This record gives sequence, structure tokens and C-alpha cells, in this order.
Amino acid sequence: MRKLTAYTATLLLFFAAGSAYADIYGYVDAQGNAHFSTEKLDKRYHLFARGAASFHANSTIGGEARPMSPALFRYLSSHPNLKKFEPMLDGAAKEYGLQPALLKAIMAAESGFNPAAVSPKGAIGLMQIMPETAERYGLQADKQRSLSQKLADPQTNIRLSARYLRDLHKLFPGQPELVIASYNAGEGAVQKYRNSIPPYPETRNYVQLVSQFYRIYQPSGDIPATAAADGARNGKRIHMIIP
Repeated sequence: MRKLTAYTATLLLFFAAGSAYADIYGYVDAQGNAHFSTEKLDKRYHLFARGAASFHANSTIGGEARPMSPALFRYLSSHPNLKKFEPMLDGAAKEYGLQPALLKAIMAAESGFNPAAVSPKGAIGLMQIMPETAERYGLQADKQRSLSQKLADPQTNIRLSARYLRDLHKLFPGQPELVIASYNAGEGAVQKYRNSIPPYPETRNYVQLVSQFYRIYQPSGDIPATAAADGARNGKRIHMIIP
């Protein structure tokens, strides 16, 4: 794993055998890096989300409301890059009929607000778009810039993500958890398992994590069952480490 710098969010998901949805613990270190794990690795880690939590705003941790670590809340709600890219997120959400909170939650989980993030599998940018997905939506290299360079542009990256999410909402109407699972594992994987969340620990915990992030950005409401306007046209990286 490459060296992490300031504002890097490191997600350490050590999955318990046989656990469908793991509890998630987290903390922010002295350098401002956020760390998450599915085990309480040491006393620095505090419970962030129960494994049974869902996308619904009235879900609570363990059946009762518990305060989140103030440092984690500040990291997720006030990260400088979140504020910087918020106008782009709001614009893309309006254009493609999405909730801004959903885009923010996915950005937090995918890149930790880092526009230069590149995954080991080749996903690029704030929303971690794969080049193949970008090509599906018509993005192409030209004489001036490669496809990867174009994808690294925050506005291009955010708009492509919003278009993809809009289409996933149409593919899985009324099933927001399948939309999020598809963003992580691909819609083909969701369809393979008869339109259910695939039994992949990474994907199941990704759905869990995004749902908790969403509740931070939209605490008073649920993720809508479909895109808000169906007819509309429509820091650093968080690492998932699976031993």
C-alpha cells in the first residue's frame, strides 16, 4: 500500500468470517487521517455503525441513538475538498435528479475527497470511475488529453458518476441499496444474484458504510427509492484492505 499523506482516509476492513454486515469502527489520527475497520483494533476506534443499520434515516446504532466521534463527524462533514467540490456535486445532482447527499456519501467512501485518487484496479478520481465506464458514456481520449487525464478532472468525474447513478436508479427502481451495491461491484454482479446485494464482504460493508455517510449528509431523510427527478438528465483515498 502506498504511503498516505495528510487528509488521507484509510479504511481498514478486516472482515469477520461468516458476518454478512460487519460493525464499523473508526477514528481520526493526529495527522487528520480517518481510519475505519470492522474490528475494534485498539482503544482509538469507536463504534461508527452497527452491521444491521440501513439506509433509512430512522435507523439507529444498536436500536438507540449514539453520538458519533466528533473528530469523525468533522472529517466527514467539513473536509476542505468537500466544501470545494460541493457546487459541482449540487449541480450534478440537480442535472441528473439525484440527492446531493448520495453523491457526497459515495465520494467520501470512494476517494476520501481526493481528486488524484487512483485505485489498484484503475478507478480514477473523486468518484472512482473506471475507464471502461467512462467509455460507455462517451468519454474519449483526444490529442490533448488521455482518457485518464480527462477522468481526473473533478467536474467530468462527478458528472459521469451522477449519470451512472441515474441509470442505476432506473435499472433498480425502488431499491437504493442495489444502486449502491452496483456502484461497487457492478450491476452485473447484482443481477447475477437475482437482484440482491452480492455476498461479497467488500460490497456488503461498502453498502453499510455509504448508508452511514449518507445519514451524515442527509440526517433528516431517507435515500429516495428512485432518482428525485426521473426524467431529468440526470484530502485522500479510503482504502478497503481485505486480507
